[in-house]
Amino acid sequence: MRILTLSWEYPPIVEGGLARHVRKLSEQLVRDGHEVHVVTRGGGRLDAHEERHGVHVHRVREPEFPKDDLDAFIAWVDHMNEDMLAAGAELGGGFDLVHSHDWLVAAAARQLARKRRVPWLVTVHATEYGRHQGWVNKHPQSYIHGVEKRMTRAADSVITCSEFMREQVTDIYGLPRAKVTAIPNGIDPTDLQPVSDLPRLRAKFAAPDEQLVLLVGRLVYEKGFHLALDALPGLIRRVGKVRFLIAGSGTAEAELKAQAERLNLMEHGTFIGWTGDDVLHSLYRIADLYRIADLCLVPSIYEPFGLVALEAMASGCPTIVADTGGLREVVPRGRKVGLRFRASSVRSLERMAQQLLTDDELRDRLVAEASEHVLRFDWADVARQTTAVYERLVTSRTTA
Repeated sequence: MRILTLSWEYPPIVEGGLARHVRKLSEQLVRDGHEVHVVTRGGGRLDAHEERHGVHVHRVREPEFPKDDLDAFIAWVDHMNEDMLAAGAELGGGFDLVHSHDWLVAAAARQLARKRRVPWLVTVHATEYGRHQGWVNKHPQSYIHGVEKRMTRAADSVITCSEFMREQVTDIYGLPRAKVTAIPNGIDPTDLQPVSDLPRLRAKFAAPDEQLVLLVGRLVYEKGFHLALDALPGLIRRVGKVRFLIAGSGTAEAELKAQAERLNLMEHGTFIGWTGDDVLHSLYRIADLYRIADLCLVPSIYEPFGLVALEAMASGCPTIVADTGGLREVVPRGRKVGLRFRASSVRSLERMAQQLLTDDELRDRLVAEASEHVLRFDWADVARQTTAVYERLVTSRTTA
């Protein structure tokens, strides 16, 4: 099968988990015998075409997008779609379907599919409705919500990364359930390669007798980092020598740092900003007889899937997540592979963190069981499920 994929990010252009998802899925599809072409952006820095691990990557040359001006960003997205449409048109015919990811590339994907008269499949990784807790009545949220609604209704089929997202998408966009398929993200433990000197890395952030609490992700409201900061003073009082480490960047960074200052937390932790995968994966890891991080917190208010939790568990780091969204599917109930705290509850988060940091037996049991649990999230299985959707769409189009 010959597949045309559109994504606004693809390694080494990485804004979040979407880039990793598209890359791993595309590479697995190639291993399974498919031909995959990805149209994406290059930020004006990369060659227009390259082959990466068997995937044909076609990049449109774009300047850096305006991060702090949403109206300018929407205009930038429109221009990017025009460039992607032109780049996709130059690839000619012969494709069996178009597969696009999220609203940012919907305009180009829809036109490319219609011009080629092939099925259009959309993967929804998150929704504007979910990110803003349903507040999508004002611009620019209303604009993005509208694009997502038109996209999912016009597409021939929709994939979501969790059953939670399947329910949300069918509900808020008024789609028939049969049109939406939930296929979870995958993880490849061999990708989680740490730096060579883990003890030295650990020493940068905590002393040997201190426990280190790790938070990873985009610094935006829906990730709930403000809840973790509110819980830390009480956790430090009850447990003792606890430090925190926040890895990530985003629009809420200044606000979170100001919150940490108000809570007198800056002497107890570090904001390291965005970091490369080698350092990030190292933070989850075990170094000699102790871990870099003693606990990974995922306190999201809205979380379509929960890749950070999956990476942490795959790396042997004890994990606590909010009882919400796709995190419920990554960390099932029952205290088997990780702990879940009551979503948005600072008190519940603090209590769970205290329990895990002070109960060695619980911590070791969760880590052992999580190492088996994560094997369920296999990219080969994700690709097989995705291919089944491809085949169903292509067959229905040819027999129509």
